[in-house]
Amino acid sequence: MAHATLSRSVRLFRAFLHEQSDPDHFYGTLAEDSVRQLSGYADLAGATVLDVGGGPGYFAEAFRAAGAYYVGIDPDVGELSARDGEPAAGMLRASGTALPVRTGSVDVCYSSNVLEHVDRPWVMAEELVRVTRPGGTVFLSFTPWLSPWGGHETAPWHYLGGERAARRYTERHGRPPKNVYGRTLFDVRVGPALRWAHRCRSATLVRALPRYHPRWAWPLVHVPGVREVALWNLAMVLRRT
Repeated sequence: MAHATLSRSVRLFRAFLHEQSDPDHFYGTLAEDSVRQLSGYADLAGATVLDVGGGPGYFAEAFRAAGAYYVGIDPDVGELSARDGEPAAGMLRASGTALPVRTGSVDVCYSSNVLEHVDRPWVMAEELVRVTRPGGTVFLSFTPWLSPWGGHETAPWHYLGGERAARRYTERHGRPPKNVYGRTLFDVRVGPALRWAHRCRSATLVRALPRYHPRWAWPLVHVPGVREVALWNLAMVLRRT
């Protein structure tokens, strides 16, 4: 992964600072980077890509520009319509824990920053594997609960407890956070994710890495405890068997 450099990490974190004020810039930057990253593990030209949790379709243009046939799924009508007031072309409403997709029917199943919003994360992870064809690629990434951004907009107060952080946010801003602990935001950690990947009978773990970090920081994945805090985002690449 030649592009996993420090300058790339700095660029992504700078874009992240504008997630709320300029989502088009942030998600456009992230989508282009994600396609480059995923291209190191799968040939996207002519591939059928299923994006689980695709929201308003920010990733669609980047995947289609790489030659992929893109379909996005999201359970939330508000998320699907967040960009232009209505769902983008190729976006469907459905649950990630019960995908309305035939078994073994997509070349690449992709999910970015969704797992921590699912109350049954490993059910969703199994669904991503199920719909991927033998030899196909699953790319699954999420924000670990104990990472600096684990509480999302309530961070860093989530280190004192998710419910306490949500109450503080509500008191401070006069409204509840978008990501409410225990309802739309859950405690998902690196260790259990890696254990699920290693035990998965239908796929082989190709690589686990800090998604946004430079390559020299990748060994952090193998350090229990430290990885829960140091990995801003964990990405797992699996090959369907």
